Amino acid sequence: SQSEQQILLSQLECVQSIKDGVLEEAKCTESDRVMLFPQQGSGAETQTQSALKLLQVETETLYNKVDSEDLYMTTILFEREVTKREITGAEVTELVWKLCLAHSASYETADLFMSLVFELRHLSLEALRALWQRSSFKCRDNWQPLIDAFPSCATEACVVLMKDLIASGEVEEDKVEYFFWSFIFIPNPTSGMIESLAPLLKSPRASQSCFLGVTALVHRFCSAYSSCDIVPAVQSVMRTLGKFLGGNCTVQDSEHLSKMQLVLKAIGNAGLAAAPLAPALSSCAALRSHPMEIRLAAVQAFRRIPCSVRVSDLLPRAT
Repeated sequence: SQSEQQILLSQLECVQSIKDGVLEEAKCTESDRVMLFPQQGSGAETQTQSALKLLQVETETLYNKVDSEDLYMTTILFEREVTKREITGAEVTELVWKLCLAHSASYETADLFMSLVFELRHLSLEALRALWQRSSFKCRDNWQPLIDAFPSCATEACVVLMKDLIASGEVEEDKVEYFFWSFIFIPNPTSGMIESLAPLLKSPRASQSCFLGVTALVHRFCSAYSSCDIVPAVQSVMRTLGKFLGGNCTVQDSEHLSKMQLVLKAIGNAGLAAAPLAPALSSCAALRSHPMEIRLAAVQAFRRIPCSVRVSDLLPRAT
């Protein structure tokens, strides 16, 4: 049928000459034929010929000698020059204004936003709070640069301020979720971060992202500190989660069932810090009267608890 006829026909032919493993010459001919009306045989055709020829081979490459003291090993992660001068809140406020005035899809905006993130890392908690009071405005396109920059800041001061904004309800719900998920990617969490966030777990409005974000932070903290179980902030988080279990994970209704599944998932998320809750998890998994979802979630909560806790001994035969 006419619909199956090709409208464009293309062909490329190349001839290469290689000597002693080196490409000496390459000649290519490319033809393209467009059939506008295939039935009438009318159309247009172009032909392109190209040739590459080796002119010379340099036997020695000249280069500038570099002092070995100027070389160092590093990762491919983005680096920013360390600022030696003191950053002031007024400078950061001016940077926020510049972001608002810049075009949203420009290279200038990307560079300004990166500068904002790095400058936030130099501010104390008091300076950040003052900055928020001055610069929490929205730009003409309803964008709040500080709200998007805080999660990338990743300092204790930024996390504490983010927690305060969440608790005070000054941030829209979708941005609150954005805050919580950003905690997962903080490279070097501190006990102060965990201490600040722990009270949020007790709120009746605590969401899934709250439980998982905070416990992921605990897991990363404990991966760096072997004795994290004696840190008061970590103990506070685990006590809160333990109270939700109630000893053996008894649930009254479907809503309580969903909350219990979330708590068990958060405990599994916490990793090493969850070892003290192993006996309670054992009870949750062993009782046949519990819904299968709860028993399975309790078993899965052991996933990051160290083998030294002897999981097999903590799971008695169900009766």
